[in-house]
Amino acid sequence: MFMKKSKGYRTGTRNLLKKHIRERGLPPLSRILRTYEPGEKVSIIIDPSIHKGQPHKRFHGKVGTVLEKRGKAYIVSVKLGNSNKTLISRPEHLRPI
Repeated sequence: MFMKKSKGYRTGTRNLLKKHIRERGLPPLSRILRTYEPGEKVSIIIDPSIHKGQPHKRFHGKVGTVLEKRGKAYIVSVKLGNSNKTLISRPEHLRPI
């Protein structure tokens, strides 16, 4: 008998969290230093080269609204199905719309 395969938090992200060959490495500083105002719409694009402040992979590609800033991160409200979810994400994983 074999043990059942683990279904951890980051399994199944082989292709989602992978950069194109020419985009590898750290992101530009302008993406990290960008400030967002409350009420601004942002798109959540996970950057696999930075692990801190990553939202869950189910939010990748979604559009949310910035609620407030908390430390270096932002609190973003995202509509997922019939409910609104709030998530904490760093600016490296957010892009303005």
